[in-house]
Amino acid sequence: MLGYWDPFSEMSRIQDRFFGRPTQEREYQFKPAVDIFEDQDGVHVKADLAGVKPEDIKVEVENKVLTISGQRRLEHEEKRDNYHRVERFYGGFTRSFALSDDVSSDEIEAKYENGVLDLRLPKRPAAKRREIAVKAQA
Repeated sequence: MLGYWDPFSEMSRIQDRFFGRPTQEREYQFKPAVDIFEDQDGVHVKADLAGVKPEDIKVEVENKVLTISGQRRLEHEEKRDNYHRVERFYGGFTRSFALSDDVSSDEIEAKYENGVLDLRLPKRPAAKRREIAVKAQA
């Protein structure tokens, strides 16, 4: 149903290949984990966004591409020098996924609970097969 596509990662990979840039910058970007599954009613997308406020999350659909973006902010940024260890990633993120034709993008629902963004993408009603009677003309 959905395919993963990250245009920024792809552009960085191409630049690294031609210009020999180190990949260290990409390794420290916040990239939330996403689960995608399908049932009879539609497609479900669950993204781990712990520490991200709902107002900092943006969900968009354009040209059959679902994009989840946002910002995880560092709490108490002024005390960062006193940290012994910082393992959680902060900053902006973007995840994009191609949608199939049978997803109804007008009816997508988004819920955010306990740090998990839950998107429900319902399927369009399948076109029913019908038989058309052929009438003979006299």
